[in-house]
Amino acid sequence: MRPYLDKAVPEAWKAASAYSEAVKEAAALHGLSIAETEYIKVRASQINGCAFCLDLHSREARDAGIPQQKLDLLPAWRESSLFSERERAVLAIAEATTRLPLTEESEGDLAGARGELGDDAFAAAEWVALTINTFNRISILSQHPVRPRNADGTLVR
Repeated sequence: MRPYLDKAVPEAWKAASAYSEAVKEAAALHGLSIAETEYIKVRASQINGCAFCLDLHSREARDAGIPQQKLDLLPAWRESSLFSERERAVLAIAEATTRLPLTEESEGDLAGARGELGDDAFAAAEWVALTINTFNRISILSQHPVRPRNADGTLVR
């Protein structure tokens, strides 16, 4: 096992955590709901295959009011009519910022998302996506484990 980056260089982790908190505050200030930020975090974590962040943000998404059905459908959100235009916009941002480099299709998705969200919320959503991509990489490289949970979300002892 490799060292946990957050434990091996705690001062960098502290700075990363402060950055994440600043982005969270800015997202709220610039018009993104907690649910919208969790959509971004879950979708990017799915694409990156970050089990630790998926476990964490799926729980936080449910706590933010996102129904389990929508979480189940996230990989196929484009094929579902269950998502609102704003939800589709933040999901498009999550995908475009995670699957770099940008393509013509992702550029079109971003333009549509910007039109739906407006400049402030659009930029805030990009910051949220950039941030979760950073944390996905920290957790993947650290091989952070996912601990088993009971049906109620409590840790199995």
